[in-house]
Amino acid sequence: MLRPDDTVSARTRAALASAAAAGAAHIVVTGRAVPWTRRVLDDLDYDGLAVCGQGAQVYDAGQDRLLTSVTLDRELARLALEKIEAATGPLSLAVSRDGLDGDVVVGPGYTVQGGLRSVPLEDTAELWSAPINKVYLQHAALDADELTRAAREAAGDLVGVTMAGEGIVEVLPLGLSKATGLSLAARRLGVKAVETIAFGDMPNDLPMFGWAAHGVAMANAHPELKAVADEVTLSNADDGIAVVLERLLAEHHPTG
Repeated sequence: MLRPDDTVSARTRAALASAAAAGAAHIVVTGRAVPWTRRVLDDLDYDGLAVCGQGAQVYDAGQDRLLTSVTLDRELARLALEKIEAATGPLSLAVSRDGLDGDVVVGPGYTVQGGLRSVPLEDTAELWSAPINKVYLQHAALDADELTRAAREAAGDLVGVTMAGEGIVEVLPLGLSKATGLSLAARRLGVKAVETIAFGDMPNDLPMFGWAAHGVAMANAHPELKAVADEVTLSNADDGIAVVLERLLAEHHPTG
């Protein structure tokens, strides 16, 4: 939904408003935790449910309230990281702290993507000083695909590992995904999977595409997601979501 500058176009806003006016529920589902998602929701005047933190959080934007929140066991995470580093060598780490105002705290050497707000820490031990939703990993030599594969091979029996974007590899509670959070949110709205359409661009969207009736990948999506998509639309920079919604609305509510 977001363009490269992290904004939502007027065309996409209009398409979402038209879909809502036609009776469709719109659920934002994102890898970002609530504090990194709020600005986008506020900008959209969004007061519905949002699935944040890769499914860890179901957030009621209208009430500014967490309905569910899943944390990652920190001792288990540290054990998983030991196993991963034994295979890959040193990692740079950041963690997303739990809660409505949980910061992303960043250890030495970790580069936050997209200029999002974070808190740098000099002492890596401080990463584990409060409850967390997930851990972000970076490696000096391995790209995101390579690091994801290596982390899964080393610790996939302990934690979930997903790639949420270029340079964004995340360690999650085992079994957690966008689909688990989305199913909870949809149930609250009385919406069944067979009635849904999902849009995505990265491997962390794979479980959501498996859950939804129709999966639409953006033109610039990761090859793994395109491979399982029911449809490929234009890129996020070219209003790919709006193109599909406009077509569906025209099919279901023809004029003239």
